[in-house]
Amino acid sequence: MTIYDSLYRLKKYCEKEQFMGWDPYDGLNSKLFHAIPFLDKIPLCRLMMIQAFKRNPFNLRRLALIPKQHNAKGIGLFLQGYCNLYKAVQKDNKLVELFGSAQETTAQIHKLADLLIEMRSAGDYHGACWGYNFDWQARLYFLFPKNTPTVVATNFCATALMEAYEITKEQKYLDIALSSARFVIEDLHRSKQQEGFLFSYSPLPGNDTVYNASLLGSRLLSFCYKYTCDDEYKRLAKESIIACCKGQQESGAWVYGLMPFQNWVDSFHTGYNLDALIAYQENTGDKSFNHYIEKGFDYYIHHHFDENNEPKYYDTKKYPIDIHCPGQLFVTLSRLHKFSEHKKLASDVLRWTVEHMQDKKGYFYYQLKKGISSKISYMRWSNAFMFCALSYYLLSEIENEENKTK
Repeated sequence: MTIYDSLYRLKKYCEKEQFMGWDPYDGLNSKLFHAIPFLDKIPLCRLMMIQAFKRNPFNLRRLALIPKQHNAKGIGLFLQGYCNLYKAVQKDNKLVELFGSAQETTAQIHKLADLLIEMRSAGDYHGACWGYNFDWQARLYFLFPKNTPTVVATNFCATALMEAYEITKEQKYLDIALSSARFVIEDLHRSKQQEGFLFSYSPLPGNDTVYNASLLGSRLLSFCYKYTCDDEYKRLAKESIIACCKGQQESGAWVYGLMPFQNWVDSFHTGYNLDALIAYQENTGDKSFNHYIEKGFDYYIHHHFDENNEPKYYDTKKYPIDIHCPGQLFVTLSRLHKFSEHKKLASDVLRWTVEHMQDKKGYFYYQLKKGISSKISYMRWSNAFMFCALSYYLLSEIENEENKTK
């Protein structure tokens, strides 16, 4: 079957690469670029360097001396994926031959969790946090130096450590993950809205009003609340969610952010928003935002897939089809417990994605475009994301079959 073969080939590829690779945004890791005096001090040059490598369908990273590296968010996604695989193998022992025994998977979980802990951002932060392994220039306004922690990366890393704790009962995984709540509360700044506030993307100024970033901060706080019952976590998570739900359009859509150049609606960030809201609802028991979940999901499912059940990047435009677009569907359907209801869509999207975006070597492509597509293997953006997404698909399919027999 497609899911088994696809995930098996991807798993083998990523393990062979030891979870290291390139990234769409790693242009500033070029040793060649930094060897040219003063070039790395000019914002426009930094931005051009990142965009040149991000947009180029041909991979010139070896020529530019850009090394393959681990990325913290990527490791967090792999860790979550292996935790899902562990659960899948526990439910269906026939999967052992393809994906390894529970004992082998547990060993991989330990390995990735320990690596993730080593990759925490150094600095005077109030809790565990994670960033990216490259300098990142967002337009001309924002420069995020390498390893600057972000709420997005920290959410994925900390919640994966919580999952690892549930399987291994290794207390340090939980303790470190829970400490990330203090990062969200004390290191991120808040943009006050008419009701509630938005968490910033990082502790640095700029990118302060992005809906999915604020909601992922709420998501992480809700998981910390689940373990601690600390009312401060629930209260602050809710205030951020109030602001984000007030920002939801009547149609159910969310624009990316409040800056004038952030007014697009895309599929996978919508999926992030929905995941965050369902996490808060399940972890706190507060169902007051369920209407926003259902309205958002209805918009997502009807505007981000075409009449042939092929994924679209934007609500009004199909291309470029980013690998996140199909991948996030599997996560969203699983997290919102809607996999069974939309099984045909999931199956069609999976079949299309494997046919058009998975290389015979096992890795997934970055983006398909009307012209020349980018078929470069990116470890964090494409492979870690799809590994996690396919693990959710596999687990949901097994649970769906279990429910049929009850």
